[in-house]
Amino acid sequence: MIAKFSIDYITFPQHNKRVDTHRTDDPVEAGEFLMNLLVLGARILAIKHEGVELGPHAFDKMIKQAAERVASRLIATALHLDSVEVHHRFGFPA
Repeated sequence: MIAKFSIDYITFPQHNKRVDTHRTDDPVEAGEFLMNLLVLGARILAIKHEGVELGPHAFDKMIKQAAERVASRLIATALHLDSVEVHHRFGFPA
């Protein structure tokens, strides 16, 4: 059975060429994994949904959502705010 989401990535791309794949059926877990890859500075090569690579618009949308969630968490931690206050003050998703 094909996993609902597959993410192809390279950790530490400046020193490594090996492509790894993370597979999950949970869309929330896929988003969390993308957040971790962004924080790590990993190279994200492809995101597939049910074995089909996402088009540029859908790919960009998932990356943007992950980046906004990372920014929201960083601001919340740095300023000791809850997610509702971060959303109100900075416009990031709660």
